[in-house]
Amino acid sequence: MPKDGVPKDDVTFILSKDEALVLFEWLFTAKALSRLPDEGTAEERVFWRLEGILEKTLAEPFRSDYAALVEAARLRLLADGD
Repeated sequence: MPKDGVPKDDVTFILSKDEALVLFEWLFTAKALSRLPDEGTAEERVFWRLEGILEKTLAEPFRSDYAALVEAARLRLLADGD
């Protein structure tokens, strides 16, 4: 239990590798285009946390064929229909 005595209410969710790649690319693009949440907001904090989690989890962004991997993931997700 945290120091303040309030239980932490974490939420866990599962993404497929394709979903994680597409989400990471979207977050990265938003950052590159300066389409970030306002500075100092809770939304900004969540944005950075989510990007950091994906960056630690995925090896694909560091591969030379990253763009092709993301495009293939997009196509599979669209074809899947879920």
